[in-house]
Amino acid sequence: LPFLRFPQKLWKMLESSQFQSIWWSEGGKCVAINKDLFKEEVLGREGPQRVFSTQKMKSFVRQLNLYGFIKIQRDDPRSASLPEFLAEEAAFSAHNQILYYYNPCFNRAHPRLL
Repeated sequence: LPFLRFPQKLWKMLESSQFQSIWWSEGGKCVAINKDLFKEEVLGREGPQRVFSTQKMKSFVRQLNLYGFIKIQRDDPRSASLPEFLAEEAAFSAHNQILYYYNPCFNRAHPRLL
């Protein structure tokens, strides 16, 4: 991975079963990142195991932005009943560690767009 450009590294990570902190979402149209796990699993690597030159989440996100990725919010349809709504809110706050990024040219079904 060390000699690939950023989008290619990202692609390889998404296609690898080696990483639990980053995956394709929305049917391969978005990149989902579990922020805390990603910091530990990917950015925390050192030496030859290192994937990106940075160890800071902020710098990694800057790279995503540089390559045209935009952060998106998941708009989950909410339930009508209050208990269901509250349960979903609790689940949502547990999931707000997950960041979603979208780039129209970064799509699992179309690797040639890279």
